Amino acid sequence: MELIKITENNGEKAVSAKELYEFLGFDRSQWSRWYQKNIMQNDFAIEYSDYQTIDLVSNGNPTKDFALSLDFAKRLSMMARTEKGEHARKYFIECEKVAKNPLQNISRIDLAKMIIESEEENQRLQIELKENEPLVVFAKALQISEHNILIGELAKILKQNNIEIGQNRLFIWLRDHSYLIRSGEQYNLPTQKSLELGLFEVKTTTINNPDGSVRVTKTTKVTPKGQKYFINKFLKHNLKIV
Repeated sequence: MELIKITENNGEKAVSAKELYEFLGFDRSQWSRWYQKNIMQNDFAIEYSDYQTIDLVSNGNPTKDFALSLDFAKRLSMMARTEKGEHARKYFIECEKVAKNPLQNISRIDLAKMIIESEEENQRLQIELKENEPLVVFAKALQISEHNILIGELAKILKQNNIEIGQNRLFIWLRDHSYLIRSGEQYNLPTQKSLELGLFEVKTTTINNPDGSVRVTKTTKVTPKGQKYFINKFLKHNLKIV
């Protein structure tokens, strides 16, 4: 089933506020208080743009639901500050992308699965970061820079720690393990997970050509956190690149 059901309201993609509320895992008894505070009394929410009120009767009692725009549903998910809220936020972002690009052939079921798997991978890497942190004391040569460095310089640091690796093979390894993008215009730039973990940053340089045109170059650099991460990862697991 879908992560959260997407319907249509007046020709626009919409989400049931009640379904979103239940997905976020909030106490059902607090539903009325929640929608009054977060929807009806929200100074930044515009009726008929961000939401539309739907009057309902449940078990003989009047109640309400709201058809939320994807953008407003995304904001409410972010305000939840929970893991499920982050899942929902990313789901709505991807649904917006799909809506804007009808040629993108991906079902919401696949989309939900992809987002959850991405979150699980990110959590796994966060745990790995914490576990690896103390291992930096085992590095023989702690030339970890306080500044961002090129990937070629990281390869040199790894070699100083008895890890036989050169720049080209390190680039291949980083692409194969989803730290760098493998193809397209973003080739060799960090993946989203690498950026979220703070392993890399991208330096953008603007070059004015003699003919008056402008060329923009982007260079991937390894942060101090990324240097520690990769040194520890190779030392801890005794990784070898062939």
